This record gives sequence, structure tokens and C-alpha cells, in this order.
Amino acid sequence: MKIKFSINYATKWGQNVKIWGSIPELGDGKVESALWMDFRGGETWEKEIEVKNFQTIEYKYFIFEEGCNVEIWEWGKNRVLHNEFPRKPISLKDFWRPTSKIENIWNTSPFTKAFFKPPEQNNIKKNTKTNLRFQIQYPKVDKKYTICIIGNTEALGNWDEKKALPMDNTHYPFWKRDIFVDTKEDYAIEYKYALYDTKYKQIVAWEWGVNRSFYYNNTQTENVQIINDESFRYTDGFWKASGVAVPLFSLRSQKGLGVGEFTDINLLTDWAAEVGFKIIQILPINDTTAQHNWKDSYPYAGISVFALHPLYAHIEDMGEVKNEKRKKELETAKKLLNQEDTVAYEEVMKVKHTFFRYLYQQEKNIFLQDTAFIDFFQKNKEWLIPYAAFCYLRDSFQTPDFNNWAEYSQYDEKKIQTLCSPKHKHYDDIAIHYFIQFHLDKQLRKAVEYARNSGIVLKGDIPIGIYRFSCDAWVNPTLYNLHSQAGAPPDDFSITGQNWGFPTYNWTKMEETQYKWWKERLQKMSDYFDIFRIDHILGFFRIWEIPMHAVEGLLGKFSPCIPLSIQEMEQRGLHFQYHRYCFPYIRDYMLAEIFYEHSEFVKNEFLYKINNEEYHLKPEYKTQKQVKQYITTLIQAEPYKKEHYEWLCHQLYRLHTDVLFIEDEASNGTSFNPRIALHSTYSYKDLSDYEKYIIDTLYIDYFYKRHNEFWKQKAYQKLPILKECSEMLICGEDLGMVPECVPQVMEQLQMLNLAVQRMPNNPKIEFWHPSDTPYLSVTTTSTHDMSPIRSWWEENRQKTQRFYNTILGNYGEAPQFCEPWIVKQILNQHFFSQSMLAIVPMQDIIALDMTIRKSNPHEERVNIPAIAEHYWKYRIHIPLENLLKEKKFNNELQEIIKKSQR
Repeated sequence: MKIKFSINYATKWGQNVKIWGSIPELGDGKVESALWMDFRGGETWEKEIEVKNFQTIEYKYFIFEEGCNVEIWEWGKNRVLHNEFPRKPISLKDFWRPTSKIENIWNTSPFTKAFFKPPEQNNIKKNTKTNLRFQIQYPKVDKKYTICIIGNTEALGNWDEKKALPMDNTHYPFWKRDIFVDTKEDYAIEYKYALYDTKYKQIVAWEWGVNRSFYYNNTQTENVQIINDESFRYTDGFWKASGVAVPLFSLRSQKGLGVGEFTDINLLTDWAAEVGFKIIQILPINDTTAQHNWKDSYPYAGISVFALHPLYAHIEDMGEVKNEKRKKELETAKKLLNQEDTVAYEEVMKVKHTFFRYLYQQEKNIFLQDTAFIDFFQKNKEWLIPYAAFCYLRDSFQTPDFNNWAEYSQYDEKKIQTLCSPKHKHYDDIAIHYFIQFHLDKQLRKAVEYARNSGIVLKGDIPIGIYRFSCDAWVNPTLYNLHSQAGAPPDDFSITGQNWGFPTYNWTKMEETQYKWWKERLQKMSDYFDIFRIDHILGFFRIWEIPMHAVEGLLGKFSPCIPLSIQEMEQRGLHFQYHRYCFPYIRDYMLAEIFYEHSEFVKNEFLYKINNEEYHLKPEYKTQKQVKQYITTLIQAEPYKKEHYEWLCHQLYRLHTDVLFIEDEASNGTSFNPRIALHSTYSYKDLSDYEKYIIDTLYIDYFYKRHNEFWKQKAYQKLPILKECSEMLICGEDLGMVPECVPQVMEQLQMLNLAVQRMPNNPKIEFWHPSDTPYLSVTTTSTHDMSPIRSWWEENRQKTQRFYNTILGNYGEAPQFCEPWIVKQILNQHFFSQSMLAIVPMQDIIALDMTIRKSNPHEERVNIPAIAEHYWKYRIHIPLENLLKEKKFNNELQEIIKKSQR
């Protein structure tokens, strides 16, 4: 049978249209074997092929620019042609799908799986004879309506609205309608699409613009012509939605075990549906169990990017506890742990692991033969087997540091297959992790489906890094730079920068594998989420890389970067002095200013004198990590002096960071990077005015101009590939020191940026007004790394006053506390903004009601980024069952959401 592909594209000189497909006749999935299309004049490109019988063909168009070998692909998933007309010649009329259309957003999974997904139109009459098919891709249709087609032929109703043809949505978001045009002459067909009310059988809205048209060629009566239209032309304003952000562990319910669980998502969904929210945003939910203590509460340090955290399993849904004694133990534990104000992480995990072991032993004979488990295992074994082995070895060697695992320190697939064999004597210690992951997956999928059926979607969170001693690092160590640490330069969260301790990514190796690890990670995530937040999306442009000897973030540099060569700096007028600019600048006068009465102790203990004024750090304290180790021993010896020693430690760190330039390790002493925030150093203050002027010029160029195009290209190498591997809607957390190129790239790729009212990306303004946010954005009152509204209101009286007058537009003196009416003003600003999504933390939502909000707002903070080892244990104080009953509060919130049309 013959298939003719046709598409309109206005090419420029040197551009050609090519078609790629899944069958041998279209290149067999190989881009290099894609077919050149034939130019037919105007903007028309065609290609006719002859194929044998087929079930489906996937294909796509792209533009090839000769000379520079550039490929420009059309937007979206592969087009699909189903063989519904055996042995009939087919003519396809396609339209190019540009990447920058706002309508592309509607084809992501939150819209197609929840917000707009319609009931199937099972009553569409199937044509026994078809020679013309109209098809349009458009998901954004109210569930009350369908799309219909009407036109100037008898088969299309002759423009009679009563004869409009509702379209079939079997392959939603595609709508199709088959007709038979009974004419022996060529015919100019005109038509339009419209919204159709199936209940009242009438058109409710026509698409705007001139009639669509094409020239029907009837020279071959047995041909089937397929018109693949794009963009239903219907203007109904910007679609907007609102949602709630809350860590899953923070949820409280009457059936919980001292922590939020996957089964609690149903209750949260019920409440969200009650008030009108469409999105539930949570923090990362991957397993972080490394040390079996409270430090594992940090949700951004996953030991696997695929495995779910056992913390969130609901015990009773894993199996019935048949032993009466055990059943009573569980009830007692639930009662005690549910009374806790915060998450008692260690106690909760201890109880859960006790019952994991009990239920596994009780159920294992049935479980291991269960077809549902076998299916789960087969689909997930690539990551599940290494993960289970990792957990077993972590516990056997009592450390997650795989370097200390003897013969297993380096991952060996054959050894791990042997270790995980059902015949192995420790198989139960391996298989218990299959058991836990199976039930976690089952419970979360149920919650996701329940939410989607309620018109609500889950928004997940992808950490930018991985835990240094994780299963991922063990299995694929070459994908990460294990000799470095990732973090962030100084910002509003921390004046000394942040050191997350994660290894940075080896993007070169990842590119060699065509980003396989990232693709699999996102595909797994799409099992549960329809929207996701990329934590620190700036890391896809460049990451803040910190040497292993540093504790703080000040000694880091951007990676990748273009360092300054000595020759370049001298050409710009700076006589480069290595010792003066790159060694810690320690002078006698500054020691007294930093250490006060302890300066003599510091000189004697940590420094040695070079001359009358200059000091160097002793070799045993040359790095921040060496100082930290020594101070730790002092605290252990004299714990009552802990506060003093911690102060001393941070002051000593200042000596290490008092440098102007940091040597680029790969340059062999020929290139250097300016130290971030060098203007706060004593070294800078003691420079001549001329030196300051030259260094200022270099600094501004380096941090704000030099890398923009360079980083843009690095992002374009990665982000489009990641965007195409799933249908999730992507939001990027772009806070901090944002390069100029970031908003451009995110807008081009239709990734929503984050607009936080109290942390604007524009350094020239103090607060971000929600009315100024772009449409493709998520606006929020605060994040998990910030103080909630009420707590922040009391932190800085002067700042609060400015916010009260300039942003809220109120006169007079600001109230001492953040009263509910102020909270309502703030929420209204966000919900009435033009941002596509307004997602607000649960603490800031509950603050709307004086009777139910927590009495002490300072107990509501989730995380403090300046504290490297923070205990993540916040719980909302009101059970979800009770929240559902708060009619006055829910009605008020519902009214705000309704009025803002979210």
C-alpha cells in the first residue's frame, strides 16, 4: 500500500524537511536513515512510500540545515498512524508543530490525565465507508463538552448546526471523525471545529478565524485522505489553577503511625477537592535510609532515585497482622506516635521495620508467588535488585559507605546476581526489600489514581543531587564526580553559601549513555506524578562545585566555567600576585576583630607567623575539614563548651575563605576563578584603589556576562532531552544567583519558573509582586526552605513594615502579628496573579483562620538551609479528618479560589 506524507513548512535557504519513522521504509528508527522529502513549491513538502502491511507507524518531521548539520525537530511525541484502512492508499496532510506554542502545555499529563480528560464518546457512529478523516489534537476541552466538526459538504452538515458531527476521542487528546465524500469531482472543502454540548446536542462555541479549507482530490476513489490539524482556535483566556504544598511526612491522620503515609493522600485529595485545589505538591519521597538515625530525615539525600521511602508505607494495607500480641503492639505504637507534635523519625522507622519483618515472614510464601509481584519485579528489576542488595550490604557492614564493603565495594553484576539468588542463605534479607517496595508502589499508585479521578494531580520533586553513598553512586560511579561536592553560592538562605555534600554529575559520561539514567529516573517518576519540580534547575546550566576539603560554599566555583588566565588578567591591567591573591590573607589587626579576646589562643593554636603582620595556617589546620575534625574532638571532650567551640570553628573558616582567586585545578597554575563575594574579605579591603577597580571589572564580567551563552548551550544539551522523555509538566526551582540565560531557556522549553514573593530573582527589588509574574510560572508565598508567612512577619519589623505598605498597599503601622486578614490579602495577591499555578504551603493556608492555626508560628518551619544537618520533622497539628470538617475555613478558602477563577 502507498502512503503519502505531506507537510507545510516555510524553509530558509539551506534547510530541508526530513521524515523519520519506526518502519524500515522511514529509516527504521535511525535518524541518519531518515528520508529527504520532496519540495513541491510554496511551502509544501511531500514524500510517498510503499509499505507492506503494518499495525502502527510512528513518525516525526525535522528540519535539516546543510553545512552545519543542525537538526530542528518538531515539538511533541512521535506521530502515530494506525492501520485502520488495510490495503487502501493513504494521503496524510500534516502541519508542523512548533516548539514555542503555548498550547503545547495542554498536552502534558496533568491536563490529559486529570484536568481535561473527558469521558469516552462511545456513541460515535462508525463509518463503514470512509475516504476522508479529520483529526485534531487538542486536550483543553471542558468535560461537559466535546469537539465537533461542521463544513460545506453534505457529509459535514452543510453548515447546519443541528447536523454538526461530534468527534471520537478514543485516542484522546486526539479527536477524529471519518466521513465519506460522495463526489466524482475535485472539491474545495471548507470546515471548522466547534465546542459541542452532547447533552443538548448543540454548538456552544465556534473556533475563531477564517474557515479551514483544503482541496479534495477524488481522482482515486479508494484513497483515504487524513487531515491532521493542529491548534483548535478557541480563546477562553489563560487557564489557571491553585494547589497546596506540604511534605508528605508532615501529614497527620487518625489512622497514621506518627507520620504522613501514602494512604493519607486520599484524605488530602478529599480536602483539596472540597476547597477547589487542583494540585498537591510534596517533597521528594525516595528512600533516604543511610544511617538509621534522624539524619536520614533529609529528603534530598536519597540512597536511590527509584526506590520509595519505607517511611510512607501504611502497615495495615501491606497485610493483616494476624498475631493478637503484635496487633496490640501496633495499636499502642500508633497511639503513642500519633500524639507526638513532630515526626519522631527514628521511633517511627523502628516500629515500621519491626512490622515489615513480621509481615514478610507471615506473607512471603504467598507473596513471592503472587503474579502481581512477579509482574512488578520484572518491570523494575534493573534497579530493584541492586537496591535490595545495597540495603542488605549497608546493614550487614553497618555503613552505607560501599568503599568499606570488602569484595562488594565495587559493584559487580554477577556477584550481585549470586547474592540475590533465591537459593542464597540470606535471600529473605534481600527479598524483604522487594516486599516493601512492591507495597509502597501499590499504595502510591492507588492514591495517584484516586487523585486523578478527583481532578487533582500530584506534583513531585526531583533533587538536583544524589547521596554520596547511594545505590546509584555504587552501581554507576563514573556518572558522578565523587571527588567534588555540590552546593550553592551565597544567597538569602546562607551568606556563606550552601554545601550539600552531593557529588556533581559527570555530564560527559551521561551524554555518552544518551542520558539513560535521567530518562529512566523521569519515566519512573511519571508513574506517580503529572507535574514535577526540578530542584535547583540552575544545576543543568552550571553547578556550584566545592572542593572536598571545604565545609562552607564560599570556596566553590561554577562548573563548567571559563576561568581567567593570568595572561588575560594582566592584559586587563592586573599584575597577578599568586601568593597575595590566592593564599588566605591573615594579618595581625584582623585577628583581634574576628576573635576578640581569643585572638592570642588562635595565633598559638592554629597559626604560625611569617613576619610582623602576616600569619599562615598551620599545616594540620590548612583546610576547613581539618579544623572541623579538630573542633569536633574539643566538643566531645568538653560538651559544655559546645556553643563556644562552634562559634570558634565558624570564625576560623573565615580565615580559609579570605582569598581573592581560586586556582582552577585543571590549568596547572595558569588560570583562576574569582572567589564569590570577595568584596567582604579583608584581602580585598586592603587592596589599592587601582587593584579594586580592575578586580571589580573582572568580577562583574566573570559572574554576570562571561558565561551566559556558554551555559545556555550546556542547558540545551540536556533539558530538551529530559523534557521529551516523559509527559509531565516541568517546573524549575530557579532561585539564587540566576544567570541571564536561564529565563530565556525555560521560556523556550515551556518550563514554569518559580516566583517567590519574598525572594525575587531581580536583585534590585526587595519583594516580588505576584501581579508581575509571567504566565508560565508558579507563584508562592514561601517554600520549605523559608519561614512561613506568620513566622517571617515577626522576624524583622522594618522589613515587615515595608512589605505591609509597599506590597500590600496598606497605610499606617503594620500589626505586630500576621493577622488572618493580612494572610487573606497575601493569598488573594497570589491567586489573582497571572501565574498559571499558585501553590501555597499548608502552613500559610491554615494561617487564614485564627481558630485552627497553630498558636506558635515559629514551630511551623520545615527546613533551615544554613544548618547542614537539620532535622526534618515538622507535622501539621490538625488531623486531615478534622480539617475536612472545618466548614467555615473551607468555605472561605473555596470562595477565594472561586473568585480568582482557579
